[in-house]
Amino acid sequence: PSSRSRLGSEIRTLNQNPKRAPHAAMASRTLSFSSLASAFAPFPACSRPRHPPLRLLGLHLSSGHLLRASTLSTAAAPAPDADADADPYEGVDTVEHLLAPKPTSPVGVRMGRLMKMQRRADADGPAAGRGRWFPYLDAFRGAGGVEVTSQEVVDVLEPYILEPRRDRIRRAVQSRSYAVCLVVEGLTDFGNVSAAFRSADALGVQSVHVISCEDNKRYRDNRHVSMGAEKWLDIELWSSPAECFDALKKRGYRIACTSLGSDSVSVYDMDWSHPTAIVVGNETMGISDVALKLSDMHCSVPMKGMVDSFNVSVAAGILMHHAVYDRVSRLGQNGDLTPEENRILLAEFYLRHRESTATVIHEYAKRKANNLVAKL
Repeated sequence: PSSRSRLGSEIRTLNQNPKRAPHAAMASRTLSFSSLASAFAPFPACSRPRHPPLRLLGLHLSSGHLLRASTLSTAAAPAPDADADADPYEGVDTVEHLLAPKPTSPVGVRMGRLMKMQRRADADGPAAGRGRWFPYLDAFRGAGGVEVTSQEVVDVLEPYILEPRRDRIRRAVQSRSYAVCLVVEGLTDFGNVSAAFRSADALGVQSVHVISCEDNKRYRDNRHVSMGAEKWLDIELWSSPAECFDALKKRGYRIACTSLGSDSVSVYDMDWSHPTAIVVGNETMGISDVALKLSDMHCSVPMKGMVDSFNVSVAAGILMHHAVYDRVSRLGQNGDLTPEENRILLAEFYLRHRESTATVIHEYAKRKANNLVAKL
């Protein structure tokens, strides 16, 4: 109330004494965003404007008096996609929600909650003559079991996504690769997991695996550490190293565990053009003996200081960065998806754009089914 009174006093002073306008204007500049936020906060939820006045400044007034930038665009959207008003975390499962065991879901179940397109079976990997691993089929199962192709998904959803957002998604997809994936084993701090996810997304590493070895974890909301990166990654949860490594080997990966043993190979001497799963371990105990035994090779990052280890999220970032750098130097680029795979992953990202996009495709599937029935 005091903030509103102070703001009202400034306005009355300006109206009553026009000559004091410059001073009033200067005084108004001293009003902080926090005072403006507190001025709006006391309004009851039922009477509060749907879009706070600060929205006009390109700022979004959220709970807790936090201000965050809001996307502004003058482009006209042909469909009701309110990107300018969208919460960047709308519909995004936090790292805690993604990795915490659910009462109805065993720890070992794979986390397919973010994956929309139909997935390929592990057995349908390089051993089946595909050459290399790509997880998605060119099909989305819509309402009534009607399959929708990736091209249909892209064509239907593009009008619902603003052009700058579409361009950013396309650039991200073009830089993605499944040739290198990250495996984190038994981490107890979701802050480290979140930081590793963020690095994976930034470097174009699409596939991330979490081996959960402990039931008692420090559950915390770290979405602001990962910056929502988990929304765009393929995240799979496993109950043991054996289960995870068996699936990855079927997909054609060699398993490289980080270790300081005498048999460790420097990451700088490895050929990262070969599909490789990078495994990092627990913050205090490192990688388990079981994982070390089941892996194909051990690797390490040479260190020159007095400390003989990196923070686990830092180590993961360094390893992925060097892997991408090595691939670019050998192959000319990190992104290696075929045109078909690129289109399928683009459809996957469009479906993850917002929760409502999947609803749009389900409605399209219903219309497609009705058209097929009408033709029959």
